[in-house]
Amino acid sequence: MKNRLLWKLFSIIAVGTVIFFWLIDLVASHTEDSMSYIDQGYRAELRAYAKEAERILYEEGESALALWVKGIEEKENTWIAISRPSIENLADTQLSDAYIETFALGRSLEWKIHLYFKYNPTMDIPFEDGVTRFLIQLPQRMRPGKNLFIIDLLLQIALPFLILCLITFILYKHVMKPLKRLEKATRRFSEGDFNVRASEALTQRNDELTRLSTTFDKMADRISTLIIDQRQLLADLSHELRTPLTRLNIAVDCVEQDLQSQSALERLRYESSNMQGLIDDALTLAWFNTESPKLELHDLDITALLQVIVEDAQFEFAQHTVKLLQPDQEIIIKSAHQALTAALENIIRNGLFHTPVGKTVTISLHQESHFLVIKVKDQGCGVPEEYLEDIFKPFFRIKQNSQDNERVVSSKKSGYGLGLALAKRQIHALGGSIYAQNVTDKSENGLVVSIQLPYKSS
Repeated sequence: MKNRLLWKLFSIIAVGTVIFFWLIDLVASHTEDSMSYIDQGYRAELRAYAKEAERILYEEGESALALWVKGIEEKENTWIAISRPSIENLADTQLSDAYIETFALGRSLEWKIHLYFKYNPTMDIPFEDGVTRFLIQLPQRMRPGKNLFIIDLLLQIALPFLILCLITFILYKHVMKPLKRLEKATRRFSEGDFNVRASEALTQRNDELTRLSTTFDKMADRISTLIIDQRQLLADLSHELRTPLTRLNIAVDCVEQDLQSQSALERLRYESSNMQGLIDDALTLAWFNTESPKLELHDLDITALLQVIVEDAQFEFAQHTVKLLQPDQEIIIKSAHQALTAALENIIRNGLFHTPVGKTVTISLHQESHFLVIKVKDQGCGVPEEYLEDIFKPFFRIKQNSQDNERVVSSKKSGYGLGLALAKRQIHALGGSIYAQNVTDKSENGLVVSIQLPYKSS
């Protein structure tokens, strides 16, 4: 789902808002409901007034009752009436018995009192005869809801504030928790911990922040790989430069002492050219590693290119046989001429270097579904299976007839272990892939380097 975080936040806010209003309404209704009843103590007082009025009426008479009522009215600042209601029916109509039984002139003490009415209600307490009724306007001191203003402030300000704070806290935790982890991972990465990753703790989420963490991890992978590769490249380059520099120093000493000057000058020229090639290859490799360039592609006849490369290789390695197997018709692909040429030359030259004199290196080209396959098969000793991927690493070389990766000093310019590493970067920059495998035929040894290049037939 796109915008998953948006929908999460929308859900939290929407549900939180609904709960917010429902909770406020529930609390307000419950609070007002509980505040709308006359206190039990006040109910007892009102019943006591009615009981006393009934006693005075039947024992002392109406004159005494009038004096008592006047005193209670002044005391409570209200009015009181003792009534026997009579109902006159018109048009030969009658009230039902149920209505007469429940008839009252005022409110029962058990009823709720409306908190927002301006005037206090009249309370109705019947005497024992069921006819005479004690009526009193509820004294102000007995009216429920005395703290209504304070309760309203709490319900309208304090409770919404607390609920909104809770919703905000939930949103903050939901958003900031992964951001803090990302911040921590970024800080550790900036301090040199290149193995730290941010998405490890976010496996249960699947939203924009998870994708942000995944993007950070990809960036961290690339940067850490670049840094490690650059460090390794510098270390390897410094190691590889020691031998030619030593030879240069020896040749310079020979020239200064006029010892074998001609041979020393040739050695100076060779080592200088050798170092120049090494540095150029190392810089090109560093450029491919750091920039990940997108090469400009043009139409290119791959069959003609392979023909030219094979002719050059046959000329350079005259004591070897270079065989080219490819279709007779031209095959046009979108590629970068310089990068593809350099990659193919390095791969073919590497095969020729590891093939004994008199043996054959076979280059074949054929088309598969959506790509071209170029295979370079030599007749060398092959490569131990565990090193088939390592041969594409810079400065990685294996001594022939050996099972370890001991470094050797080659007398040839291309013996520094950069050819296949450069070829891999160049092929990848062209959108292709490259891998190596040993010859599976038991009757012969050798290595097959396979290149796949994207291709759309017209």
